[in-house]
Amino acid sequence: MEVILASSSPRRQQLLHLIGVDFKTVVSHAEEDNTKDIPPRQMAIAHARDKALDVAGLVSCNDIVIGADTIVVLEGQVFGKPTDYDDAVRMLTALAGREHTVISGVAVIKGDQVFTGSSSTAVSIRPLSIEQIKRYVDSGEPMDKAGAYAIQGRGTLLVDRINGCYNNVVGLPLGLLSELLRQAGVELL
Repeated sequence: MEVILASSSPRRQQLLHLIGVDFKTVVSHAEEDNTKDIPPRQMAIAHARDKALDVAGLVSCNDIVIGADTIVVLEGQVFGKPTDYDDAVRMLTALAGREHTVISGVAVIKGDQVFTGSSSTAVSIRPLSIEQIKRYVDSGEPMDKAGAYAIQGRGTLLVDRINGCYNNVVGLPLGLLSELLRQAGVELL
């Protein structure tokens, strides 16, 4: 039995290494559709499940597959990864000076069993000028991050405060993952 991470995210890989999980990475090719007319929490869980199921079809049925998806929600609007420079500026302009919610869906698959859950964290972005936003977007950091910022990088300078799990904002809520892995028969503690 192997643990498989269905993600190419270096942040998720770092978090798994941090807690001592021995794993392999197999990249999922499942599409994320942030336009679905479902509640954001269900959307994040569905994306995570789709990624895990995509990879589960490629590995041994004895393996445990972890899928995750993180979205940013502001007043019901879902912000995924920006499509381009202007989209990143648009997202950060909308988030500046306001509180939003970061939701991560997590799925763990073992054989024909699927365990899912989600974690939510409130994040307040400090007021920002358009010049500050453009300088941050010019750094390139926001381009593959939900909501166009990386709390674990330079994006931490944008954040005023958080209420909830920090690792959730990074992209993988470790407490939730530990519980889902326990349900699948893997004890981390």
